[in-house]
Amino acid sequence: MLLAAFETATRRLSVALWQDGAVIEKSDFLPNGGSEVVLPWLHELLAAAGLGLRQLDGIAFGAGPGSFTGLRLACGVTQGLACGLDLPVVPVSTLAALALAAGDGKVWTLLDARMNEVYGAAYAVRGETVSELMAPCCAAPAVLPAPTFCGGIAAGDGFAAHGEILRQRKPDLERVAADLLPTAAAVARLAAPLLARGAGQPAAAAQPVYVRDKVAFTTAERLARGGVR
Repeated sequence: MLLAAFETATRRLSVALWQDGAVIEKSDFLPNGGSEVVLPWLHELLAAAGLGLRQLDGIAFGAGPGSFTGLRLACGVTQGLACGLDLPVVPVSTLAALALAAGDGKVWTLLDARMNEVYGAAYAVRGETVSELMAPCCAAPAVLPAPTFCGGIAAGDGFAAHGEILRQRKPDLERVAADLLPTAAAVARLAAPLLARGAGQPAAAAQPVYVRDKVAFTTAERLARGGVR
């Protein structure tokens, strides 16, 4: 089985190719865009593997939460390719992909949502299996729900941005991986078993998962939330 995957929800954009359990990936930090690179990256990966677009069995993408522009990029590219190639798509939570990238254990995933907020969720990771323990939400770090499990790992740039406050929310953390971000390779690893058992969706059904619908605050709202003018 051959699966392509896109993850563009954060400043680290990546594209991966999953073939029968083996994964290759191309990525870079592109905080101000990247729409011009994701398709060329996919073609590079396919060429390196000696394969073509018509040999793909499906396409996966990081569905969110994350950057609004980034989510629309991954979803749009996925839908365009899937429609043209008549392929199923598999949306994958960016926070679940982040948890898988963190490795085995209980993981509190935290992505910087900007506007003085954090996207958070919690998962149990064992091998290639990621089980949700706390559903994704978006809140100011001082009130963000913390998982109830003991110890565990905190992963993601939400901790890099608000680590002092988040540490107070869960002081018993065993390890922090604040520089970790979701990857297309992790998206592909999570999507592959879903695609294999026929859980792919029609291209038209693929939608981003924003979690937070409001994309900007007024100056007064930012100040009220502890932001800067």
